[in-house]
Amino acid sequence: MTAQLLLVAPLLAPLLGAALTALLWRRPAVQRPISLAATVLLLGAAVGLLAHTASHGTLVGAMGAWPAPFGIVLVVDVFSAIMLVITGVMAVAVALYAMGPGAAERDRAGFHPLFQGLLLGVAGAFATGDLFNLYVWFEVMLIASFGLLVLDRTREQIDGGLRYVLLNLVGTTFFLLAVGLLLGLTGTLNMADLARLAPDVDNQGALAAAAMLLLVAFGAKAAVFPLFNWLPAAYHTASMPVAAIFAALLTKVGVYAIIRVFTLIFAHDAAFFGPILAVVAMATMVTGVFGAAAHYDVRRILSFHIISQIGYMLVGVALMTPLAIAGSILYVIHHIVVKANLFLIAGAIRQAGGSFALARLGGLWVTRPLLGLLFLVPALSLAGMPPLSGFWGKLAVVRASLEAQSWVLAAVALAVGVLTLFSMIKIWNEAFWKAAPAGPPPAPPTRSQRLATFTPIVALAAITVTIGLWTEPFLALSFQAADGLLDRQAYIAAVLGPEAAR
Repeated sequence: MTAQLLLVAPLLAPLLGAALTALLWRRPAVQRPISLAATVLLLGAAVGLLAHTASHGTLVGAMGAWPAPFGIVLVVDVFSAIMLVITGVMAVAVALYAMGPGAAERDRAGFHPLFQGLLLGVAGAFATGDLFNLYVWFEVMLIASFGLLVLDRTREQIDGGLRYVLLNLVGTTFFLLAVGLLLGLTGTLNMADLARLAPDVDNQGALAAAAMLLLVAFGAKAAVFPLFNWLPAAYHTASMPVAAIFAALLTKVGVYAIIRVFTLIFAHDAAFFGPILAVVAMATMVTGVFGAAAHYDVRRILSFHIISQIGYMLVGVALMTPLAIAGSILYVIHHIVVKANLFLIAGAIRQAGGSFALARLGGLWVTRPLLGLLFLVPALSLAGMPPLSGFWGKLAVVRASLEAQSWVLAAVALAVGVLTLFSMIKIWNEAFWKAAPAGPPPAPPTRSQRLATFTPIVALAAITVTIGLWTEPFLALSFQAADGLLDRQAYIAAVLGPEAAR
């Protein structure tokens, strides 16, 4: 009973948080501690799930006592638990940061109920064991994320929000087409049951078509090449707490879905899909990093780097080796922390310098040296500089590519790392190193606002350094998650029973 309660707790915490903050719509000062408490509960439940799955294996819960594959099931293995833990970490960090400058305006617009709704959708997507319910959680995320994106109701936000919604609706259409095709071919949408039946489907061509439809649907959510245009058009318009949680989680749900589906349901056809995913990964890396190099707005640069880094995360499922998948998982952990922190720091740069445009910034190293040091930690980690977390993630991915004799994939990954460093140096030179532009500085934030701004930034920088200097336990956990993904029979047995895995 305790394990089953632990299984649903990551869903109950944001659900309760959304309900209570919505009821207290006219009392924003009360919403904030409730929202923060809900994120702390989410993190605590996720840590408990990770400890349970790491020591006892996959945890399965059948809703309404309907057994799989007939009923709705929640399935959390080590990979799912890792994603839930990192979701909780980001939720706490952003909830704290959102108490800083601009909190009153965001709260009046409904930030906290929408924020908790987004976390509910993300947690549901990571915990579900059913393709149709994955679609449902995607829709929950879409509704909440659109509300967060247009929170300030500016023309720029509405334009970016419409692009975001339109492309996601196209992805949703492909998702539903794939769901219908898979249901017709196999008679089930339970992922463990699909994994059991997929290799024996007579019409493997139709099954491959369903896989490609899912790749398009999940690729649109993950912003892979060529489905990424919505991201730089939308993310730079959002307020910084919203942009940070988007950068941390939204695209990673798409990456998670790709890894989960192609290691579980379509693993028997890896020889066909591997090269396709490798090409998509390389194209995503290259287009994203060139987009970042071409822009001079901090938010746009960081947005394009989200796209670029997604390519590294696809290497594992493209190569389908234990090292490659473990490297991708470690890279996902690193990137979520680093990218969210960079957006939080971008907000702090805007507070200190009065703009996101690099041409209007300067002199921050003199006036804000601590901010400069805090920027260097995630910036250098994103570029893969040792001994920070990004170095180990890229090392694992590149080594896996070399072991698989994917020389071009390894070369592209290394080259993109160099170009990423160029973009980070560009931000450093323009915002911190050059002379400050003429004009009065912006009004400084209050002490409580500075505390809300810098507490999560410092905490996330400390996590980045910790992963970099104490990599072994994180890499061991990534390998454990990778082994679980590659052991399809163990997943099938956990969900459907030992007889189904024979």
